[in-house]
Amino acid sequence: MLLSFKWIKDFVDIDENPYKVADALTMSGIEVEEVVHVSIPGEVVCVRVVDVMPHPNADRLSIARVDIGREKLDIVCGAPNVRPGMLSALAPPGVVLADGMKVKRAKIRGVESPGILVSERELGLTDDHTGIMEGIPDGVRPGESLVHAMGLEDWVLNINVTPNRGDCLSVIGIARELSTMFGKEMTWPSMELKETGAPIESMLKVEVDAVEACPRYCARMLEGAAISKSPFYMRRRLFLSGIRAINNVVDVTNYVMLEYGQPLHAFDYERIGGHTIIVRKALEGESFVTLDSVERALGTGDLLICDKDKPVALAGIMGGENSEITEESKTVVIESAYFEPVGIRKTSSRLNLSTEASYRFERGIDPLVQRHAADRAAY
Repeated sequence: MLLSFKWIKDFVDIDENPYKVADALTMSGIEVEEVVHVSIPGEVVCVRVVDVMPHPNADRLSIARVDIGREKLDIVCGAPNVRPGMLSALAPPGVVLADGMKVKRAKIRGVESPGILVSERELGLTDDHTGIMEGIPDGVRPGESLVHAMGLEDWVLNINVTPNRGDCLSVIGIARELSTMFGKEMTWPSMELKETGAPIESMLKVEVDAVEACPRYCARMLEGAAISKSPFYMRRRLFLSGIRAINNVVDVTNYVMLEYGQPLHAFDYERIGGHTIIVRKALEGESFVTLDSVERALGTGDLLICDKDKPVALAGIMGGENSEITEESKTVVIESAYFEPVGIRKTSSRLNLSTEASYRFERGIDPLVQRHAADRAAY
């Protein structure tokens, strides 16, 4: 399990450095296999794009005039999202990027460029390379070193959690251990959820037929969702934890899973047949196409999340293509459930399908955190 040290410190303010914290965790029985320092070159600075002009010799390139605080520079750029007014990141000559490339002053189709505007992936911050970096807070001034202005230095703890310590498979779980070790008070996530609209019971029905396999099932509904890219801080923390960002709804479910240790799943409400969720065991000969586009033959011991017409998720392991969140999704149902560990382990092993969710359910999650996690995701 990979976790950001700074994220852990959001919940317990410890004064020790990450290496001493790693040693303390290992001595307590929670082995930290590695501590990886992550940062970006201090020479990378924030810039404000003041103008964008066409490149005289290339249709797909532009020239961005950027303010770096002490002067303005013209930078050749091919990113589709460059626009006047935006804040972005400039790597000047001499900077070595995440892929090992060294930035040089160069003439690009006849126009000299004293550096490059960089994407998040080029800086090793996330895997996003759809355009140059944006989303930099307005308080960051042109010319400021980005690593210091945005607090981008961090340490990633690679933690090997034993099967009997499922309570430590989260940021809060590790923070709780450190709180006890160092005698520091925990700070819990603060949220004040406001519910509006019709009661969820009038819009969604939940039937749990396999009560022993699913003793607790919670659902939250979000109306008027706008599917988009998640904010930088969330994508950054997911990236450091080895999880690919997809969209704001899916990313929130993964973020809360890492934070609380409670796996969540998001359904498109309009794709749930009969607006009813049924938790049941699979039928003899039944099959199901999971999110990875693989059709899986099920056994009668496998637990399914279904609607009135069909299965929509392999409980505790992976969702299905037929109910996933898309760009058109407007109403979202968030599932937060407790699934019996042995059944999840058997299904995951038999199908040779291990996921971040099944890894946690197999080891036993907190049976009382489902409501809190659903509220956190909806907040």
